[in-house]
Amino acid sequence: MSKHHIPQVVNFLCHNLHLSDDSVQLALKKSQSDYSSLPIILWQYGLVSLPELDRVYDWFEAYIY
Repeated sequence: MSKHHIPQVVNFLCHNLHLSDDSVQLALKKSQSDYSSLPIILWQYGLVSLPELDRVYDWFEAYIY
């Protein structure tokens, strides 16, 4: 995932998964330049459940990759 996809990802996470902006920003900061690790970081920090992680990957596959 490139940097120009970030606004789309933030929108999806905030509006579809109802994550707070602070949570999303934390995950983005932890993923740093390797944004492909963002879904796993969201899960590792307990910000998404396993079913939500599947939704994130499905969305990434449909809109990002």
